[in-house]
Amino acid sequence: MKNLFLAAVLSSLASFGSALAPFPQVGDPYAITQGPHEHLLANYFAIDAWSPDYRRVIVLETDVNGRLPEAGERCTLGFVDLKDGNRFVPITTTACWNFQEAAMAFWMDDDTILFNDLRDGKFVTVIMNWRTKAERTLPMPVSAVSEDRTWAVSLNYARLSLTRPDYGYAGPGQDARESVEWPSDDGLWTMNLKTGETKLILSVAQGRAQMVPTQVVKGKPGQPLAYYCHTVISKDGAKIFFLARSVNWFDKTTHKASSWETTSFTVNRDGTELRRCFKDGWAGSHFNWAPDGSHKMLVTAIWDGDKKVGGWQKNAWSPVEFTVGEEDKVRRIGGPLGGVLDLDWHCVYTPDGQFMCGETYWNKNFERPWVLVRLADGMTMPLGGFFVPPAYRGGYWRCDLHARIRPDGRQIAFNSVHEGSRQVYLRDVTPAR
Repeated sequence: MKNLFLAAVLSSLASFGSALAPFPQVGDPYAITQGPHEHLLANYFAIDAWSPDYRRVIVLETDVNGRLPEAGERCTLGFVDLKDGNRFVPITTTACWNFQEAAMAFWMDDDTILFNDLRDGKFVTVIMNWRTKAERTLPMPVSAVSEDRTWAVSLNYARLSLTRPDYGYAGPGQDARESVEWPSDDGLWTMNLKTGETKLILSVAQGRAQMVPTQVVKGKPGQPLAYYCHTVISKDGAKIFFLARSVNWFDKTTHKASSWETTSFTVNRDGTELRRCFKDGWAGSHFNWAPDGSHKMLVTAIWDGDKKVGGWQKNAWSPVEFTVGEEDKVRRIGGPLGGVLDLDWHCVYTPDGQFMCGETYWNKNFERPWVLVRLADGMTMPLGGFFVPPAYRGGYWRCDLHARIRPDGRQIAFNSVHEGSRQVYLRDVTPAR
């Protein structure tokens, strides 16, 4: 790791001069959880997992593997105390969780957490003081939370369970509206985290004109469905990025569905100024808002949009950067030829905005590649490959690394199975001097 670091720094200085940001030093991974139970970070990639004082990392503990969680099946929500020998401290349990977005837990402050749960037959948000266990319940589950922790984005996790069961919540905790292809009474919601007031700011029907059309497939179960998913709020709280998707059929018994078609959107907090991020065929996958509060984004998209027989063109995925309002100036990270970066990366800005931290799906050797990319010139520093044992290669219970960086840039947290079980790991980061 040290040799890679030195080579990258020396090469950058020789080729481009000292104006470019030198790479930080990223340490080797070390586990902060252990068996016999399995553990995963309690929220989605890029979301801060540390308490504001950096002492605690919020995680889930479960014995489930090799299948989807069943309706109402609970796991333990707690944290790892980094100043007490990485001791796991259980807080409560939740029945709203999966292996991808976990329970969408957020730290409100050092004493207070927010997470999704099933209460009285409904998917809701719970805000709890973990010390006293005092709590209050809000009427909808969260999909994203604002930086100031005053409001959230919500969507229909029951509908998502029909089309992407690895991201939805099983059971009738919300009305999935499974017989309505383009609902006008459901879509993107905002929720006040103090009052619980909710508002539908953009229905699925309102996005229809700019989304990929659906079609009925004879002999297949279900029907075409359109839906919203994967939301994230800009750092200044002004805009929301989300993915709009549609499937042509779905099967509730087998949990299978047709390949989904994707359109990437941004919209203002009040539902106005709906904007497509890319031209037809570019779709969109993983994403992150710039840390400086601007409306610049990293998104993995299909750069050329070419569609071939049997699926997307090989190696068409690539990370791109653009600013809302200047979508015609989208920039391919790594240059116009892409190359080594032509994969579906989980894109995360470093806190200084100088680098992209990216990890992706397993390759032919069943290893997950991980890189750090300097955005100014596309130079890449490898951060290793993480082996995926056979037991974790199922799509619905896979273990994506889902890296996230501590707000001060001094640690990276991620999930991994490279040592044989699903556990949470840290890597220490030393800024370049």
